[in-house]
Amino acid sequence: MKTTILVTGGTGFIGSHTCVALLEAGHDVVVLDNLCNSDATVIKRIGQICNREPGFIEGDIRDSALLKNIFDEHNVNAVMHFAGLKAVGDSVQLPLAYYENNVSGTLNLLMTMRAAAVKTMVFSSSATVYGNPASVPITEDFPRSTTSPYGATKLVIEDILADLYQAEPDWRLARLRYFNPVGAHESGLIGENPRGVPNNLMPFIAQTAAGLREELTIFGDNYDTIDGTGVRDYLHVVDLANGHVAALDYLQQRQELLTVNLGTGQGISVLEMISAFEKTNHCNVPYRISDRRTGDIAKCWADTRLACQLLGWQSSRTLENMCADSWRWQNSLRNSTP
Repeated sequence: MKTTILVTGGTGFIGSHTCVALLEAGHDVVVLDNLCNSDATVIKRIGQICNREPGFIEGDIRDSALLKNIFDEHNVNAVMHFAGLKAVGDSVQLPLAYYENNVSGTLNLLMTMRAAAVKTMVFSSSATVYGNPASVPITEDFPRSTTSPYGATKLVIEDILADLYQAEPDWRLARLRYFNPVGAHESGLIGENPRGVPNNLMPFIAQTAAGLREELTIFGDNYDTIDGTGVRDYLHVVDLANGHVAALDYLQQRQELLTVNLGTGQGISVLEMISAFEKTNHCNVPYRISDRRTGDIAKCWADTRLACQLLGWQSSRTLENMCADSWRWQNSLRNSTP
């Protein structure tokens, strides 16, 4: 069914790829983004990929009047909610900003949705809500905990959605807990472009390979893993975007609170990722070993059977795809003129 989707945070890494997936699935898309960690030129790049641009409104989910106008002026049927601050380290230093932006902003969005009688939301949650899991792979019924204010905001929002559905079961809500998105669109037109120091491994690897950084720092090589370095579930961002569309399709058929993991179900160590990147792209990624970081865990990957069972979704892109697409995107950044 063709619908108009409001995508908050739609110029960001995951949001922009999901806009592409939604447009390719035939939906109309309106993006709301305050551009605090992204760039409006992404809208034109999405248009190049899809041969049509999403609508774009620069603004903030905390702006009640703006949100009301959007729902009044656009025939919004559902919301994909990505908007939020997301740096774990920053959240430790700026907890009030994270709670105010992420939690208060989401409350404001939900109250505006209810007033507009729009009761379908796909929420960008995170494997962060599992804290330091006792075992792997992680299933959706694992205990939840958090090691940072950022993770705590995801937990709080998950609980808000659960309480809302309990009180008003005519809502259609999805909480998608995804693991470590990497890669870029195969066109090389959109990808992860963090401002300042990256928070994720893949941009560090790509920037080091491109000579923008002298070396990559690996935090700890004495974990109980295959080679001593941390193991994570790296998921291609295009597969992740398709997972959001699958969740929306699922919710259009039923009133439900859906909670699923999105990942590959396989763990890759830091050293394995570096080796795969070098081999795939015929480049060199110098690195050094440093001490562990406080709060890092040894290994984390998803049990993805529920997403496959309920949504008919599973990841299809390989580690080599992730590395090749990330390198193509990095080179496109390097070769672009300011």
